[in-house]
Amino acid sequence: MADRKKRLLQGNEACVEGAIYAGCRFYAGYPITPSTEVAEGMSVRLPKLGGKFIQMEDEIGGIAAALGGSLAGLKSLTATSGPGFSLKQECIGYACLAEIPLVIVNVMRGGPSTGYPTGPSQSDIMQAKWGTHGDHPVIAVTPSTVPEILSETIRAFNLSEKYRTPVIVLYDEILGHMREPVELPEKGDIEVIDRAKPECKPEEYFPYDDRFLVAPLAPFGEGYRFHVTGLNHKQDGFPTNDSKVIDRNNRRIMEKVDLNREEIWKNEETMLEDAEVAIFTVGSTARSARFAVNELRKAGVKAGLLRPLTIWPFPDRAVAELAKKVKTIIVPEMNLGQMYHEVERCAKGNCAVEGLFRVDGEPITPAQIMQTVKKYS
Repeated sequence: MADRKKRLLQGNEACVEGAIYAGCRFYAGYPITPSTEVAEGMSVRLPKLGGKFIQMEDEIGGIAAALGGSLAGLKSLTATSGPGFSLKQECIGYACLAEIPLVIVNVMRGGPSTGYPTGPSQSDIMQAKWGTHGDHPVIAVTPSTVPEILSETIRAFNLSEKYRTPVIVLYDEILGHMREPVELPEKGDIEVIDRAKPECKPEEYFPYDDRFLVAPLAPFGEGYRFHVTGLNHKQDGFPTNDSKVIDRNNRRIMEKVDLNREEIWKNEETMLEDAEVAIFTVGSTARSARFAVNELRKAGVKAGLLRPLTIWPFPDRAVAELAKKVKTIIVPEMNLGQMYHEVERCAKGNCAVEGLFRVDGEPITPAQIMQTVKKYS
C-alpha cells in the first residue's frame, strides 16, 4: 500500500496532484519558467477526469479564463512566475471585489523585469500582498517541501472556496524543480471544501447578499441569473455609487479574511521554547534555516525557527509573542528585505531584528545563516 501511494515528484508535479485532489477541473494559463510544468501536468491530467485545459494567448487571458471557469462552477487554477504574476494583478483585484474563488500559483524567480528565469528568488512576497489596486483581502500560503506543495495547494483551494476569494500558492524555483518522495493521499485523507451554493429560489438569489459574511455562489448556467462586475456593486451585482453600500461591501470583503485569521494562519515552530536567537523565513530558505538550527544547537547556540506556512495574512501575533522571548530575530530571504520590515513592525522594538539578504540567483546556505546567528547570539 505504501509503495503504491508514494511517488518521487517534482514540486510543480506535486502542485498538480494537490489541485486534482482538491477537485480542480479547469486550468487556464500561459507557459513561463519556472512554473510551466504545472500547466503541462494539468494538460495531461484534466482531460482524463472530464476537466478542461486551455492555453491562452497571454497571462492576462489565462487568469481571465480561469475566473470564467470558476464562475461556471469549476474549481479553477492558473500558474505563473514573477513577470506573469505582475500581468495578472488587475484580474486578481477583479476576483477580490467580485468574490470569485481561484487559486494562483506563483513559482518565484529573480527580478526585476523578466529577471533570471531559472534562478531562485523570493521576489514576490510584497507583490502578493500589494500588487493589485486598492484595499483587498489577501491569502498566500508558503510551502517549503515538495509534500507541502501538495498539501498547501489543497489548503489553498479550501480557503478560496470557503471565503470566495483568490488564494496564492507562493514558492520558489528551487522547490518547483526539486524532487522528493510524496505520499499521495487517498480520497478522504484530507478534507476538501466546496463553495456554498444557494438554497433559495433563483428569483430570491443575491450573489452578494450582505446578510452573509461570505454569500453562497451559484454557478452560471444553473438557473441563477446574476451580474458580475469589477465596479462596486449592490447585492444583485449591479454597479452602485451609493457610498454607504460601497463602504459596507469593501469592509466586508476585508473582514472575510481579517475575522478568520486564526483559522487561516499556519506556522511551524522548531526549538523555540528556550531560543535566544530565532530565525523567521519561508520556502526553500527555511530548509537551510532548519539545518542551521540543528547545527547551532549542537554547538551550544540556542537557536530556533519560526516558519509561516501562511505569509498573508502576516503572522503578526506569532512574531509579536516571539519578540518578547528572544534577543534577536534573523530574517533570511532571497530578496532585499521584503519580510524583514514586516517582522520589525510586529516585533515592536521588543527584540533586535536583523536581515540576511541574497539576490544573486543562488540560495541562502546554512553556513550563511549560522554565521549571521553567531554574530548576534
